[in-house]
Amino acid sequence: MGLDDKARMAKVIELLGKQYPNAKTALEYENPLQLLVATILSAQCTDKKVNEVTKTLFVKYKTVEDFANADLRKLEKEIRPTGFYHNKANNIKNCCRVLIEKFGSVVPRTMEEMLELPGVARKTANIVLSKAYSVIVGIAVDTHVFRLAQRLGFTKSKVQEKIEKDLMAVVPQQEWARITDLLISHGRNICAAKKPNCSACVINQLCPSAFTFDRPHLHKKKSQS
Repeated sequence: MGLDDKARMAKVIELLGKQYPNAKTALEYENPLQLLVATILSAQCTDKKVNEVTKTLFVKYKTVEDFANADLRKLEKEIRPTGFYHNKANNIKNCCRVLIEKFGSVVPRTMEEMLELPGVARKTANIVLSKAYSVIVGIAVDTHVFRLAQRLGFTKSKVQEKIEKDLMAVVPQQEWARITDLLISHGRNICAAKKPNCSACVINQLCPSAFTFDRPHLHKKKSQS
């Protein structure tokens, strides 16, 4: 490929930017609280399914207090289609209690404060801060970003925070929010988890993993050498 990682990433951003000019989060929300809840629900769940659930959920629960005072069993039932509903319901209720007790019922605007909320790690915090407040302090690493960062050879780690740091080292800061949307779009459309469509990929010439999924014997030979 003949490019260092920063130059290669710049080309990846350029090509994916042309391929997905309207890339943005698929989650539907009207305010920071709704985005926070939707992002918590999106763990191990498709954005499409989350949007189906929140369409009625956000009609019933409009404020931080509504979620904090929600009947836990009813909330679990309402969010059950998103999976892991026991943990998610607990996290949403506890998160909103902390918002009331420590932040005046307002979703905070800093990474440090966001990480004080139950159920909120850097991925969720990065998404809420960047989308709700245009505060860019990192790169949100979801399952698509996780997978593509490894396949593209920008990280060897399997730890989200380390992957985020590896990406921050090669992605220009002004592109930190955009790279997440671009990689998610590409992961959904082309670079699927089980069988990526390398022949239709606009960045296959920049990807060390390109086409090897169609030729698994190459991996076997490489591991034996």
